[in-house]
Amino acid sequence: MALSEVHWDQQIPLPKLAPIQAKITVALVALLCFINSYDGEFVFDDSEAIVNNKDLKPATPLNNIWSNDFWGSNLSSNSSHKSYRPLTVLTFRLNYLLAGGLHPVGFHVLNIILHAVISALMIDMFAILIGGLAYDEKGEMLNHAPKASLLAALLFAAHPVHTESVAGIVGRADLLCALFFQLSFLTYCKAFHGGSDRDERVSVLWIVVSLLLCAAAMLCKEQGITVLGVNAAFDVLLICNVNVYELSQRVLLRKKPVDVSELFRTGLLTRLALLALGGTGMLYARWRIMGTGPPAFTEVDNPASFAENIFLRIVNYNYYYSLNAWLLLCPWWLCFDWSMGCVPLIKSATDWRMVWLLLLWCVLIGLISQALCSQDSQRRRTLTLGLVLLVVPFLPACNIFFRVGFVIAERVLYLSSAGYCLLLAYSLGHCCCLWTKHRRLLCVSVQALLCVYVARCALRSHQWRSEQSLFTSALSVCPLNAKVHYNVGKNLADRGNTNAAINYYREAVRLHPTYVHAMNNLGNILKERNELVEAEQLLSKAVSIQSDFAAAWMNLGIVQNSLQKFDEAEHSYWNAIRFRKKYPDCYYNLGRLYADQNRHLDALNAWRNATVLKPDHSLAWNNMVILLDNTGNLGQAELIGREALKLLPNDHTIMFSLANVLGKLQKYKESEGFFLHALRINPNAASCHGNLAVLYHRWGKLELAKKHYELSLKLDPEAPGTRDNYNMLRRKLDQLKHHTP
Repeated sequence: MALSEVHWDQQIPLPKLAPIQAKITVALVALLCFINSYDGEFVFDDSEAIVNNKDLKPATPLNNIWSNDFWGSNLSSNSSHKSYRPLTVLTFRLNYLLAGGLHPVGFHVLNIILHAVISALMIDMFAILIGGLAYDEKGEMLNHAPKASLLAALLFAAHPVHTESVAGIVGRADLLCALFFQLSFLTYCKAFHGGSDRDERVSVLWIVVSLLLCAAAMLCKEQGITVLGVNAAFDVLLICNVNVYELSQRVLLRKKPVDVSELFRTGLLTRLALLALGGTGMLYARWRIMGTGPPAFTEVDNPASFAENIFLRIVNYNYYYSLNAWLLLCPWWLCFDWSMGCVPLIKSATDWRMVWLLLLWCVLIGLISQALCSQDSQRRRTLTLGLVLLVVPFLPACNIFFRVGFVIAERVLYLSSAGYCLLLAYSLGHCCCLWTKHRRLLCVSVQALLCVYVARCALRSHQWRSEQSLFTSALSVCPLNAKVHYNVGKNLADRGNTNAAINYYREAVRLHPTYVHAMNNLGNILKERNELVEAEQLLSKAVSIQSDFAAAWMNLGIVQNSLQKFDEAEHSYWNAIRFRKKYPDCYYNLGRLYADQNRHLDALNAWRNATVLKPDHSLAWNNMVILLDNTGNLGQAELIGREALKLLPNDHTIMFSLANVLGKLQKYKESEGFFLHALRINPNAASCHGNLAVLYHRWGKLELAKKHYELSLKLDPEAPGTRDNYNMLRRKLDQLKHHTP
């Protein structure tokens, strides 16, 4: 249905731009907000979804993305998060192919471009939702609210809550979902090309295309299916001009029977049935794909869903809603993670935070009453559609239909913020209309708001450029969040600052005494610092809290081995393998334990298992060669070394070990070749120069031996045995000089 010009639109203090100019302006603002994140690193969830995701690698079959989740795990696995987003993963893979590897710039640039395109398309979407659907004689869509749609799109383009979706590469899922969401809505609108004539034939083809685009949105992120609700509301309120309040009064009070034949004549019920059928089919397909059922989340992920009674759950869910609303209203306190104590649970009706719940519902009830009962039909439609666009995309994250794995996630507000921006633009437009005397002040206020948004986006996207700045920025927002302290500590440890990392890990454990990952990482650092007793205590506590924590079992075994508690260490290693069947590093460490106990056959078997599970496990291959060499099995050592080099042709450590074996077998020429190849790869290896010198010494090439002894001593003056061998060689050379006539 076409509406007349929106009377308050002209009062908005923005210039009236041509459609293409308006879109370019909005796109440029979107670019300005987030352009400084283009050269950022892979941060936070990017590590799992991109860096460690094998589905991005060209060597992985393309079909895998259709059977794996967003993080690269098989959907049938009980550990899978069931987030099925193959189209998003496909774009990651395309980025990988175009860049020739994991180079973050291309990933970031595509995210920024997608946000600019989505922001520009929002003008068309807002124009329809505010001013109605109308076309000119050429079939071009008319915009009856050019200034209001421009203002709403500018607010959307610059809203700081979008930073996580744009500057975080994993947010690609939200961006692609939003793009297909828009295309599905705009395509659904195309089905009513006549706009004002309700008797004109509706194109079923465009509705089917809209459903296909909805399916595409859902294959980017699950939230995409909510476009069907927006399409249905648009059909009811704008195409069929149904007065929802009047209709509900007829149904509830039975004042006047509902004319169902009119709804059939307009085709509304048929179209709604088609949308419902399509949505049901998508949900059924999604459920079948999910395999083993919904993912299992822990209390740490979403504590409110584990509250002791239904009243506390409802109260805390509503408190979460109020916090999400606050992020839309005042997006200053932004955090990459809101779990683990960041938002303490409300446990009593006397908690002062109950005020926020009441305030939220007072505002919502006020908006709903205006949306349903206002005498102004245009106001009813705009407010209702704004609320639909605000609430419906948020429904999958609201814990009503199923438990979600987060407390607050700024990414899920990407689409809902469009509804907020529409309502805000509507409110500002009406203020300009009512307060004409203060129009200049309102103009300055709107400009100031946009400038603040742009500045906040620039600051926040700069924080998303590296994990160091991202994690430390969260300390002031969520100081009680153990996960924030854990991530700061992990980042410091990765950069070599273990002293500072220890303090943050200890704080994480203090805030969350059952935080097993923090205990594991802290135990690892203490192990490296040889503080073995405390490390053993921490790791023992971690496995007692989470008995299937394989990594902690392995690290506990390493500590116990260092403490010479061999039986306990072996037990810990086998526990790790029991909980993680394919654990090559654990087999490697188990082999080291057996070697320390002179259980040579067991050690060789453990290392062989490590290489079977991980054929490029260099340490396991090298240890097999060294052990066989030390036990006099030179022939077998040679075979193992050659087998390893077929898989790892440029591994200088294996070349070095094999060269030693060949030297003992008096295969001097071949041994020399491997030593020299190893030195070309690692020319500063003192031990390699020293052993090559020993080879030349045995071989009788004394001048070459002298040269490499001297190079070895220059690189490492304290190299064991090298100086003695060098002195022995010098004496021999002196003797040869004396005996030479």
